[in-house]
Amino acid sequence: MNAMGAVFNLNNPAHVVHWHFINLTLSNVIVIGVMLVVFALAIALPFPGAARREAARAAGSRS
Repeated sequence: MNAMGAVFNLNNPAHVVHWHFINLTLSNVIVIGVMLVVFALAIALPFPGAARREAARAAGSRS
């Protein structure tokens, strides 16, 4: 467990982002940004296999 203490120095003050009355640490801003990007990609990208299911549905309605 001592090895992890050498990797991350936690004796420094946190980097804080000030925006009007909101104060967030830089790490939280990065996490929120990544979450928003993943959410936007989940909305924009089609579900896996959607084209195959649509083709199967169209082929089934023709017969």
